[in-house]
Amino acid sequence: MADLNEPNTRLNTGASRHRSRRSFLRTSLAASLATLGSTAAGSAFAELTSTEGATRLAAASTARRSVIIDCDPGQDDAIAILFALGAHDQIDLKALTAVGGNVPLNLTERNARIVRDWADKTTTLPVYAGCPKPLMRELITAANVHGRTGLDGVTLHEPCGPLAPQHAVTYLIDTLRAAAPGSVTLVALGPLTNIATALTAAPEGAKALREIVLMGGAWFERGNITPAAEFNIYVDPEAAGIVLGAGVPVTVLPRDVCVKAPITPERVAPFRALKNRCGPIVADILAAEVAYQKGRRGVESAPMYDPCTIGYLVDPTMFGGRRVNVAVETTGQLTLGETVVDWNGRSKRAVNATWITDVDAGRFYDTLLARIARLP
Repeated sequence: MADLNEPNTRLNTGASRHRSRRSFLRTSLAASLATLGSTAAGSAFAELTSTEGATRLAAASTARRSVIIDCDPGQDDAIAILFALGAHDQIDLKALTAVGGNVPLNLTERNARIVRDWADKTTTLPVYAGCPKPLMRELITAANVHGRTGLDGVTLHEPCGPLAPQHAVTYLIDTLRAAAPGSVTLVALGPLTNIATALTAAPEGAKALREIVLMGGAWFERGNITPAAEFNIYVDPEAAGIVLGAGVPVTVLPRDVCVKAPITPERVAPFRALKNRCGPIVADILAAEVAYQKGRRGVESAPMYDPCTIGYLVDPTMFGGRRVNVAVETTGQLTLGETVVDWNGRSKRAVNATWITDVDAGRFYDTLLARIARLP
């Protein structure tokens, strides 16, 4: 996820077009997107999450979750991964699957392997490389935000361990097919290409999903790559439409909530004071994000994007939102990638997501600091 204000970087990977696969995906995509326009029985929206409701949700989340993180590291992805590893009593992180997004796939998978090294998980946390580009478009990156490597602000080493041999989509399909119903949580931190491809190729795997928790979209705060669209959704809007139309529980942490937990120098300082390895690394990344915003907008603060997803898993009582219908614009000349949130149920379309809008920022940063402090 990134804030962009420079011309888009378009990359041609040179890879095969996989025409037969594309044809299959286009057919399935049309069917999946059609579900977004259908009407179903039940309320078109649910009221804001109440304290009582959030408490019940937290109680239901006391069991350790089996989690896969699909990511495109990316500075904020790196912090989210470390956050999840520091919350090992609540999150059983099974794997990282990488996708082209903030930077090209050869860098996102490399960065994922570097981050696991920081947490001493080189041999125990597999990293799978996935789709290098969106389903139907060329890749747009945010290298101007995250730096040429994708992890601006820190010194990077050569990864200590290799990639897992499977393609990320194959891993997702096999894992979901073998899992018990409602047992797997997918956390999506980048474009949704890997997840959409897996759900399209093997829709029966959806039954294994307890929830998809994703960072993406914008409604009240609007876009950060175009006036209407947020980066993760804009990069692959067709994939986002598939995921939101898949009939599985989806929780969205959009820009609307991420800007309400801003990174500031005062919030960076406690991480730098930690005596472990990961604390100062996190501080360096956070400081680089603030420095980018200061150079771009003249302010010493930056949105806290991807780590909000892990904060939600660790303690959902820190957050509030509403059950709504979310559709993705895939054809608009000026609104491509916009997440159209039916906040008041006017469309009568069935609810398909929980849209998070509020966060207790103080508690969030305290929680993040406590989990990073547990790491090497």
